[in-house]
Amino acid sequence: MSNAVRFGLVGYGAGGRIFHAPLLASAENVEFLGVVTKSPERRKELADERPKLSAFDSIAALAEAGAEAVAISTPAATHAPLAKEAIALGLHVVVDKPFAMDCASARSVVQAAREADVLLSVYQNRRLDSDLLTVRKLIKDGTLGAVRRFESRFERWAPDRKPPAAGGGTLLDFGSHLVDQALLLHGPAQRVYAEMRGSGDLDDDFFVALHHVGGVESHLWGSWRQAAPGPRFRVTGTTGTYIIDGIDGQEAVLKAGKSPADLGERWGIEQEHLCGRLYRGETSAPIRTERGRWDTYYPTFAHAVRGDALVPVDPADTLRAMAVLDAARQSARTGEAVRL
Repeated sequence: MSNAVRFGLVGYGAGGRIFHAPLLASAENVEFLGVVTKSPERRKELADERPKLSAFDSIAALAEAGAEAVAISTPAATHAPLAKEAIALGLHVVVDKPFAMDCASARSVVQAAREADVLLSVYQNRRLDSDLLTVRKLIKDGTLGAVRRFESRFERWAPDRKPPAAGGGTLLDFGSHLVDQALLLHGPAQRVYAEMRGSGDLDDDFFVALHHVGGVESHLWGSWRQAAPGPRFRVTGTTGTYIIDGIDGQEAVLKAGKSPADLGERWGIEQEHLCGRLYRGETSAPIRTERGRWDTYYPTFAHAVRGDALVPVDPADTLRAMAVLDAARQSARTGEAVRL
């Protein structure tokens, strides 16, 4: 631990408690100092679940305790201002998705980090999903030929549940991951079309179509109102189509109270019967699912702080994704495709 990066976490709601704290605590090259939260309820949860960690009243107090870096997992509208606060204190920063509420706000955070000469990244942990890593492998090794259409979904059946305001609505919440994955796989988009539905100010169902510069068409769905969810991925190329149902299992494992420290080399391994299949007309064959690697995000960021690696997600990638999300909202309002 002598060269470990001293890390703090801002926020101990579901996101911080489930998706960040276990992975920070499991990273060998991270010294997890504590959590910034003023909520008595959250402080009690922290004391019960992680009694060795300290609770801090502010990011400034965390910095005074020796933190070098901070992860921000708070309601979406607070991400940009809290990131700027941490940057002004000289801290390296990881921001949960959605990175900001719009591209202009995201750009201002990126500029602040550049001027302060600190590292900045967004917590796109689903770049490290087992199923996405499998898709990347199939594309890279040519199994699918040239990809023509990419279909990706986060669909749920929870008709009585309202999209959480903390996430900024379903497009910003689910869409932040889906758009990021599509751009990562297929490069920049030049045209965006979207449809959104919902009650009140928060959408609960969306469809986004991206036409990528390279010619791939990405069709992305996110919903809390889908009673029959479609495949997680259907990726169609000139020589085959890959289909996988369900969703990467790392979230479920974290919600069950397990972490990489508990599971070791078993972390991220999917059950064989849940694997996807490669289709070629009337024939199909199972495809072994790659190991999910959420456990590598914080170690990689810590190595970047020490100058030994690049940040896991480049802020420039985040700006491109935010521009697509902005265009999707515009398209949904006008009913017309938006060129980027």
